Amino acid sequence: MKNKYFLSTLLLSALLGNAQETELKTDSLKEVVVTSSRIDLPFKENSRTIQIVTAEDIKKLGVTNVADALQQVAGIDVRRQGVNGMQADLYIRGGGFDQTLLLIDGIKVDDPQTGHHTLNLALPIEVIKRIEVIKGPAARIFGQNAFTGAINIVTNDNLENSIIAKIQGGSFGQFIAEVTGAVNLEDSNHVIHFSKQSSDGYRKNTDFDNTNYVLRSKFNKSKLPINLISAFSERKFGAQNFYGVTRDFALPYEVTQASLIGLSTEVKRGNFTFKPRVYWRRNQDEYIFIRTNPSVYRNLHITNKIAGEFNGSYESKIGITGFGLEFSKYMIQSNNLGDAEREIATLFLEHRFELFDKVVDITPGVAVSYFSDFDNRAFPGVDLGVKLSDRIRLYSNVGYTYRVPTYTDLNYSDLETQGNPNLEAERAFAQELGFKYHAIKVDFNVAFFNRNTENFIDYRRATPADLWRPVNIDVETKGFESSLKYNFSLGKIKNQLNLGYTYIDDNINTDLISKNGINSMRHQVVFNYDIQLFKGFSQNISYRYAERTSRISYNVYDLNTTFRTKNVEINMLIQNIFNTEYFENTFVPMPKGNILFGMKYLFK
Repeated sequence: MKNKYFLSTLLLSALLGNAQETELKTDSLKEVVVTSSRIDLPFKENSRTIQIVTAEDIKKLGVTNVADALQQVAGIDVRRQGVNGMQADLYIRGGGFDQTLLLIDGIKVDDPQTGHHTLNLALPIEVIKRIEVIKGPAARIFGQNAFTGAINIVTNDNLENSIIAKIQGGSFGQFIAEVTGAVNLEDSNHVIHFSKQSSDGYRKNTDFDNTNYVLRSKFNKSKLPINLISAFSERKFGAQNFYGVTRDFALPYEVTQASLIGLSTEVKRGNFTFKPRVYWRRNQDEYIFIRTNPSVYRNLHITNKIAGEFNGSYESKIGITGFGLEFSKYMIQSNNLGDAEREIATLFLEHRFELFDKVVDITPGVAVSYFSDFDNRAFPGVDLGVKLSDRIRLYSNVGYTYRVPTYTDLNYSDLETQGNPNLEAERAFAQELGFKYHAIKVDFNVAFFNRNTENFIDYRRATPADLWRPVNIDVETKGFESSLKYNFSLGKIKNQLNLGYTYIDDNINTDLISKNGINSMRHQVVFNYDIQLFKGFSQNISYRYAERTSRISYNVYDLNTTFRTKNVEINMLIQNIFNTEYFENTFVPMPKGNILFGMKYLFK
């Protein structure tokens, strides 16, 4: 009751305040083109469930990292293990954390060791232009790891000449210092970023010390543009209970180093567009069971991925044809998982037909993959859209999707866990039916989905005396989700409301005891309300409700207050205002009452 009274009072006081503000902005998504490796489409012409999180959306929330920003997207379950985006796992529509593919400017940064490393290279907020969230079976578009969806972080490659300095501090000894510089020259532009983040920890053995470097460059802009992305992230953190180890004497500590170098270009010749790309991703993960005595138990895993892609499209009278060829080589060296290599080659082909004066669009496609250590697979699928008006679109898509086990699934062993080299690859058939309404002030979407998964990989055991072991089970997942973004004015006060709801129902065909449980968000509500009381001053109230399959539920409120002038930005972020006790990961309690103060200065 107190929570509801506080929120109501805060909203009422904000609405009644006297203010002056400029006119409401026009449609912020009108010019957004959802980037694909082959067929690029304007946001409102896409016949899939896609949500765009813009840099402005992230600023309004006041969050410091991608994991926290994605908390406000319906259908996304981010299970964090601490503050400031410390180790976190991504789940889309009830899938597993290994079933979500992360991309940076279209580069796939999946890790063959484990999906726990998916967010190791999630870029700092200051270099992000937008985040594209693609839900549903995306293997036909991106390959085998996009089992339940994909998240593409698009970097900002065209900032004005400037230097942005930011410093933040707050609860649990948090300290964040960042510098971002941009240089825009006649035939090239460059963005470089450095940041340092540290904390004493909000409970036993949860301190961290993170360092990030990012370089984003575009060369030869006027002729053949060459895009370079280079990133390095080192994370050192206490990992108490992070992976289900709850023994009193355990004092886990982990150090990860993730790096990426990628080169790409785009060539247009008549009706053809070609997009070649090469990249290298490296990840190093050192896990120490007792940080004060590393000799007791220590794992060291080093993974490398080297990949090349040649994608393109051809426009003709009958539509757009997309085609591509990709080759990836994965390598792992590990004192626990062993040394291994895996090659994957994938051929992509799709075509978008536009019929009846572009009222109906049909995009059938297929990805055919060769795996050096698993069966070869084809992932066919089709998207269908019907344009009822300039604002309204009905859409549906169906497709097959596939994921081979990680090396952790196959080979990992410790005192409580034993890998399973006999695992089958996961596969699923998924369907979706949706409705979109898109206007200048309103953006609304609702989608119904169903996914039948065979050989879902989950850690289970028959009795408490057994080791946890990954096994294949069958899971049927169905549900629906909706999202609403509404921009409006009350008098001269500018407002934005975002509301999302997701319902997920899992049907699992096993009686074995689960280590973590699939534990989807059976009900999820996300809400945030942004109000500008007067020029330069804004407040954002965020709310999240989750009820998991286990029937455990929680409510969390956040508040961000920001004051901006031409060159200075000051903000205060309060997370978990009412000190709610809750868990996102089964074994890790989330922090209470986290306050972060910050100041940013723009040098031009």
